[in-house]
Amino acid sequence: MKNILVILFLFAFLFSCNTKKYQASNYFSAQEQDTLLTNIITYIYSPAPGANNNTKFQAQYRKFYQKALPFFKIQEYYQAEDGWNYAFIIRPVSASPIFRRGVLAKFKLKEGSLKPESFEEIINTPHLREEIVVERGGFLFRELVKKGNVDEYLSMKQYIEWPDEHLQYNKNTHEWVTVKPY
Repeated sequence: MKNILVILFLFAFLFSCNTKKYQASNYFSAQEQDTLLTNIITYIYSPAPGANNNTKFQAQYRKFYQKALPFFKIQEYYQAEDGWNYAFIIRPVSASPIFRRGVLAKFKLKEGSLKPESFEEIINTPHLREEIVVERGGFLFRELVKKGNVDEYLSMKQYIEWPDEHLQYNKNTHEWVTVKPY
């Protein structure tokens, strides 16, 4: 009985250490996390009213993305030794207050700042209840960190909505584009 309790304690400890490994707070203060997340929102959210994908980074639109901040969350984060940063973001779904979407992204940070560069959305999850997004997106995030990609899971539509045969991410324009009409 004592051995079972020791094993359960060790398992719980290892699990808690693993989940803490990917916390943004390991890298940034709360204020820095807000700044970074606002910068990421500028990439992954709809352009501000009056903006487009070319102008959305201009300072005049910053308040729009800052107002959206409470609806987004950095669920997991990791900085690799090669300079790449990996983020798992939980974001709102405009059509539903119940469902959320997960976004896995990778980018480098501009030297001395919290501004992403070489930004790329790797995947978007389907619209799901948040606890399911957290579970499935967390699995995909850990695979992305471990392997550098999630290519082997792209056919799992219950985990990954995009990219697919219809939508691909354009790294130059930072948007999902239709490559094959539905």
